[in-house]
Amino acid sequence: MKVVILGGGESGVGAALLAKHKGMEVFLSDKGSLSDKYKQILVENAIPYEEGQHTESLVLEADEVIKSPGIPDKAPLIQALVQKGITIISEIEFASRYTKAKLIAITGSNGKTTTTLLTYHLLKSAGLKVGLAGNIGESFAKQVIADTFDYYVLEISSFQLDNSYEFHPHIAILLNITPDHLDRYEYTFQKYIDSKFRIARKLAKEDYFIYYKENPPIEKELAVRNIPAMLLPVSLESEVQTGAYLSNDTLVIRTGSPIRIALDELPVQGKHNAINSMAAILTCRILDIEEVAIKAGLKTFQNAPHRLEKAGEINGVTFINDSKATNVDSVFYALESMKQPVVLIAGGIDKGNDYTQIEELVNQKVKALVCLGKDNSKLLAFFRGKVPIIQETAYIREAVQMGLQLAKPGEVVLLSPACASFDLFKNYEDRGTQFKQAVSDLKNLKLQD
Repeated sequence: MKVVILGGGESGVGAALLAKHKGMEVFLSDKGSLSDKYKQILVENAIPYEEGQHTESLVLEADEVIKSPGIPDKAPLIQALVQKGITIISEIEFASRYTKAKLIAITGSNGKTTTTLLTYHLLKSAGLKVGLAGNIGESFAKQVIADTFDYYVLEISSFQLDNSYEFHPHIAILLNITPDHLDRYEYTFQKYIDSKFRIARKLAKEDYFIYYKENPPIEKELAVRNIPAMLLPVSLESEVQTGAYLSNDTLVIRTGSPIRIALDELPVQGKHNAINSMAAILTCRILDIEEVAIKAGLKTFQNAPHRLEKAGEINGVTFINDSKATNVDSVFYALESMKQPVVLIAGGIDKGNDYTQIEELVNQKVKALVCLGKDNSKLLAFFRGKVPIIQETAYIREAVQMGLQLAKPGEVVLLSPACASFDLFKNYEDRGTQFKQAVSDLKNLKLQD
């Protein structure tokens, strides 16, 4: 069996290691540059590789190709593989063939990371042998080599699902579907919806499907799809007999013995995080974790960096890093969770954003807008006349200084960009890290004054 890995990042190198462990002939090809760390791993394990190019003649010799999620299907090399009839799969699909563990898979346009981390934390703190993988942490394939866990909690993107066929979670969670990444789906929302629903394609009657009840695309699809698993809706608006719902600022979890958890007991705030928390807690109840263990786990959870992360306080003004908010829907959730007046820092590379989604919330909560980007024309055109104060900059430090000048004690400066970061930063992590550093530096400067 000859396997070619396309892409030499965490998932690709992990897949190469698993394939080698299973006795396959392996070749890894990356069109970009491999990091020294991954090159060393490949050399130490005698796995041949190339970087800076894809040698088509070598790639087309494969019996099967494991493709990085970042490579689009329309790429000429992928089209050549399809024409030759060579199977193309994701690392998630490949790794799932070789594990005895039960899989908990989480997808959605927003909230995946928070829900995945919270679910993992609750299960681990309750004493289960559980791994964390997918679109987060260490490669799933690499972990499957030893396969020491009883469960894996997997954050799954639509790109990973696109090349998954037999992938079979025991618990599948679909948080929401809103327009995103449409450039990869021929700007057809239904194709993106279909991609997300691939998480449920192999569910059987002994499995579970947790979903957000009030998301229109999910509601519409469930009306025409036959999913044999037990359906467990999560609702913010209505009582459900089996599943979870919000009632008078209390989460009610109904599977097994009902439990109730007050919103203020949750480690993450905002209605969107009530959805995420209900999905995670439902998962715990399916796996027979007791209420006392769940509540103990909630008290010790810390969310991922760059997602509504407190970055510091200066002169009574709170700075919040939400750099991971790279689409308008994420900014909606961030603003919805704010209780104080907000100075919003937004901007970057626009992905076809529709700012009408947040217009009402901006009107209610945003006192000033700082546009951070090389080209702020779309933000300016939409919000001019709708936000009392609008300023522009291409420098993160200046954006932080503007935020402090515009905010009063007790108010919030929120970095929630709604855009990709590549005009000024390496990625959203770099943007968030630079924001936190700028806040820290400005705080130290004020202390010296």
